[in-house]
Amino acid sequence: MGLPSWWIRAASLLGVLVLARLVVLRGRDLPGSPWTAAAILRDDALVALAFAVLDRLLLGRLRLAWVLYGAAVLWTALNTPVFRVLSTPLTPSMLRGARGALLDSVAHHANLEGALAFLAPLLGGALLPLLLRRAPRASFIAAGCAALLIAALGTIGLGRVDTAGLHRSAFIALLGTSLPQAPGGAGTREWRASPIPEASPAEDLTRLRGSLSGRDVLLVFLESAGAAYLRPYGASEDPMPGLTALAREALVFESAYAVYPESIKGLYSVIRSVHPALDTSAETLARARGPTLATELSTAGYRTGLFHSGRFVYLGMDAVVDSLGHGTAEDAGAIGGRRESSFGVDEESAVRRILAWVDGLGRDERFLVTYLPIAGHHPYETPRPGPFPEAEEIDRYRNALHYADSAVGALLDGLAERGRLERTLLVFLGDHGEAFHQHEGNYGHTFHVWEENVRVPLVIAARGSPIREEIRIARAASLVDIAPTVLDLLGLVPPAAMEGASLLEPGPRMALFFTDYSLHFLGLRDGPWKLIHELESGRSKLFDLAADPGEREDLSARHPERVEAYRARLLEWSGWQRDRLLRLAESAPGR
Repeated sequence: MGLPSWWIRAASLLGVLVLARLVVLRGRDLPGSPWTAAAILRDDALVALAFAVLDRLLLGRLRLAWVLYGAAVLWTALNTPVFRVLSTPLTPSMLRGARGALLDSVAHHANLEGALAFLAPLLGGALLPLLLRRAPRASFIAAGCAALLIAALGTIGLGRVDTAGLHRSAFIALLGTSLPQAPGGAGTREWRASPIPEASPAEDLTRLRGSLSGRDVLLVFLESAGAAYLRPYGASEDPMPGLTALAREALVFESAYAVYPESIKGLYSVIRSVHPALDTSAETLARARGPTLATELSTAGYRTGLFHSGRFVYLGMDAVVDSLGHGTAEDAGAIGGRRESSFGVDEESAVRRILAWVDGLGRDERFLVTYLPIAGHHPYETPRPGPFPEAEEIDRYRNALHYADSAVGALLDGLAERGRLERTLLVFLGDHGEAFHQHEGNYGHTFHVWEENVRVPLVIAARGSPIREEIRIARAASLVDIAPTVLDLLGLVPPAAMEGASLLEPGPRMALFFTDYSLHFLGLRDGPWKLIHELESGRSKLFDLAADPGEREDLSARHPERVEAYRARLLEWSGWQRDRLLRLAESAPGR
């Protein structure tokens, strides 16, 4: 009597999943625990068992079994090179982003290693059914028992071993990560007040309030610019010498944090001065309207323009841009350029367009220009060679930052030629950071909230103003504070609907941040302390950044009360913020 076909398919799929997992894990450091193997293979065992049950009860009757087996093998193969590079299988958010503007980044990783990672599961999926037809029945029974044991032990093991998400299945991730229900907040808006008040730096900048009244405003979002890579923040290399020079007569915030390590929600948090929320789409944020920096300055008589050398038709960015209230909003399609990629156009073309827009203003008209260069984004392509040798990817990144710096320098020169620079408030910020495996598996920017992902430069300067020297501010700052700070410097009162607070005030506030592109992480910075909480596992990590800026020593076991206070605050805030934004979106006109 021959073997049942569903045995062969289920066992073959299990073999393919294990093979793919080995490819993903090759060269990685894993926790040295007896629970690690079971924890890492738990999801693979569950998927294989679920497929076996489905095959036995339904698929064989519908004659779809081998078709769906092939689809399962193909999906595993597609995920393997992605998982290897990014330490995550594809999620719905990633699938939405893996088109259009990201084609250049995808193509960058279409190399031999990626091809082999893709082909290994395909080859296994083709050969295993042929090989297993001759296997004894006892081996299938043993494989089934082993899968059940791994599923049981792995479930226990995941509570004892931090796999950093490397156990996840491409199939389970496709369904989306279910968000653990966070308790709702009590209605307070003081989420950034520390639950453990302590003495901290209290730099008082209120003497600058209103000192830049009547100035134009230039707000530059430096793409993927992490603070640690820049000279004003201690880097040995200097990829942005123009920014370095500007920082010598500027407010330099040493501990500024992006709210979310992605450009679109970052843009929303800065201009709207509102934190986005977990599992809330860009379109939902766009419907949750309110006052913005652009609308406030428009009311004060400013002309407002937003210029992006990339494309708005990306992950809901067009909806967010429309909601921010700029009188003019142009992307690569409207700007045009000499050099185009899937990301956008060259920065020189964007700068020319901004200056042409300024030229169209009356001499006495004030402006807000929001400039979003794309230079700095992976795959770090530039139209001309930079000063750094490109043997390492981080040097290609530095060259991209250098190109962005030169474009901004050209913009400042153009404003100076028009007699505008002396009357312009300059704000430079990183929209988020960029990671190069400083922590195991952390690459790019969207998947984690380590320092390299969320700590960014924030430099505020104004020629001919009271800011005549470098003033370094050590306390934590959030990019959500930028709009109120700009309004405060201009002598305007920030609206109460803005969640940020002016950075001219000396009071300490926590910076709150999160990401939900793959795993769900919440985080905060409070004085020297930083907490990262993973919702899926319930684990929290605590770091003293004053003593450990590289986030290497987890102190959570030594300070359980601090961890619990921070964790409770983050969970309450995240639930309250999500519910609040959903209510605003639902009550928007036209809904």
